[in-house]
Amino acid sequence: MKLCVIPARGGSKRIPRKNIRPFCGKPILAYSIEAALETGLFDRVMVSTDDDEIAAVALAHGAEVPFLRPRELADDHTGTNAVARQAIEWHLRQGTEVLHACCLYATAPFVRAADLTAAYARLCESDKSFVFSVAKARFSVQRALRMMDSGEVEAMYPEFYASRSQDLEPAYHDAGQFYWGTAAAFLEDRKLYTRASRGYVLPHYRVQDIDDEEDWMHAELMFEVLEKIRGRD
Repeated sequence: MKLCVIPARGGSKRIPRKNIRPFCGKPILAYSIEAALETGLFDRVMVSTDDDEIAAVALAHGAEVPFLRPRELADDHTGTNAVARQAIEWHLRQGTEVLHACCLYATAPFVRAADLTAAYARLCESDKSFVFSVAKARFSVQRALRMMDSGEVEAMYPEFYASRSQDLEPAYHDAGQFYWGTAAAFLEDRKLYTRASRGYVLPHYRVQDIDDEEDWMHAELMFEVLEKIRGRD
């Protein structure tokens, strides 16, 4: 079985009710559900939530909610790997074997079915534990600055002060969209940022963390522009 797990707890603080807040015309959660269903890959696309209203929205948009997540896995400190692991374990207890799982964020309106499909193929052709979305850093992280409470700044990596940007090693960051993995990797809580993982690179214009109101506004503006461009294709 191939399982898609979309974590969507009800207790978001920085953006209240973030996972079902309307985003360019529909609940933001709907975009992740629709992309997962569009792939045709998954035997089950499920939303893992502790919240009845989120469960209802998930069901209305085609996902399954086979159980409500226990309260101890719905606080600020619960990581997505723990949520995916709990979903896999639940299926195993029902007698359903899970071979691969994809943890797909609920606030990923830029996710595309084609990327989920291509990343899964990359996982299958490798011996890796995970394949997950990454993006190239927009600036040389070796030029990062540290700012003190006084407002003074200093180079975080002074050894690169005189280096040309083109001579610095490119850096990548977690794009925060999806995490494909073997069921064993999730169950054994293997670390993500190791050589047992491969990155699937996304373009900058389809990557946006949504952690506060400014992020939300920026993401909607990006989304509207992309939709206009796609409409002209």
